[in-house]
Amino acid sequence: MVEPTEILSKKWRYIIPIIWIAYLLAFIDRVNLGIASLGMKQSLGLTDADLGLAAGIFFIGYFILEIPGTYIVERFSARKWIARILISWGLMASLTGLVQDRWQLYAARFALGLAEASFFPGIIVYLTHWFLEDERSRAVGLFMSAIAVANIILSPISGLLLTVNWLGLEGWRWVLILEGVPAVLWGIAVLFLLPDWPREARWLSEDESRWLEDELRKERESHPPERVSSWLTGLKIPEAWLLAAIYFLATTGLYGITFWSPQILKALTGGSSVVVGVLNAVIYSVALAAMILIGRSSDRSGERFLHSAVPVFLGAVGLLLAAPLASQAVAAFLALLLAAAGIYGFYPPFWPIPQRRLAGVARAVAIGLINSVGNLGGFAGPYIVGYINTKAGSSLAGLAFLAGSAMAASILLIMARDLLGGRGAGAARP
Repeated sequence: MVEPTEILSKKWRYIIPIIWIAYLLAFIDRVNLGIASLGMKQSLGLTDADLGLAAGIFFIGYFILEIPGTYIVERFSARKWIARILISWGLMASLTGLVQDRWQLYAARFALGLAEASFFPGIIVYLTHWFLEDERSRAVGLFMSAIAVANIILSPISGLLLTVNWLGLEGWRWVLILEGVPAVLWGIAVLFLLPDWPREARWLSEDESRWLEDELRKERESHPPERVSSWLTGLKIPEAWLLAAIYFLATTGLYGITFWSPQILKALTGGSSVVVGVLNAVIYSVALAAMILIGRSSDRSGERFLHSAVPVFLGAVGLLLAAPLASQAVAAFLALLLAAAGIYGFYPPFWPIPQRRLAGVARAVAIGLINSVGNLGGFAGPYIVGYINTKAGSSLAGLAFLAGSAMAASILLIMARDLLGGRGAGAARP
């Protein structure tokens, strides 16, 4: 006798923690580079524009292997691919702590992007092997909550590490060297812990795995026939390009604030690296709550578009208010809280949209394309903000650009609502 409730409970208990830890470890770099920049800037003689380019060039490498990686996850083995990413990324991340000048930093960041390419969209595709449509916003929200938790945990720790000088190496170097070790170890663990499909899970009985795969199959068959026979023809899907443009605009805001928030907080408060780390953790505690609550609300209602558009709009408002309020540190900090909560809250309801409309190879290619093109915002946000800050001589000058990008994402998403099928989701589960 198969008990559906028990099967649903098992997959939440076993799958989400494994990929959550993996994403936490992968996102360490985004957190640590922002914190490390507080010491790296002077040590390597970098301008804000140099720092922005170093942060952004990661996503050029990331872009190159994004789509092939999602195809591998769909057609071959998510477990092996994710493990490979974690191990190679961890090794490259630690080596970044040994760079001696900006050109070595650029090269290391580019190689790091190549190593991590397709990790995130690969996980999004992998979730469709386990979770039904009305579960996916919550699953994505829990998985992506690792971003906020990484900031909450690591911002204070990394801020403290900046003050050390072990073995003659500056603190910012240790921040980067130490970040890679856990990723390598967890990559090895993933090879043994993560099943590719329900039928491979040791913690499901044969009847349970058959029931789950039947439910997923019935859901796939309820959609229109797959239009894509290869990943190359999948690049011609117009909906994917539209969603990629929206994702690019939102991600420009996300990575702009993720990388520059330590510098912004430093400019607002004049505090030490430890104080900046603690304040950064507070910002992402609020972002974490927003991701979880918005994801749950979206799954309950079955609505995706407004659940993404409204938060990113509010995030834009927060970014727009932060710079004019700079003379009032508390008010500016509250504006940053709104910005982080809104922009991070965009993501859990967004990803079920392409998952709903496409299946199989088409879905894998679309997700890879959206994340690949969209994550070029990870280049645009840090680099353009760094350039604006350098020209203006202020760490707050680029916030208006980030606000405009987030606002455009919100407007385009609302305009795309009817074109992409109304609510973008089926009826929620009672």
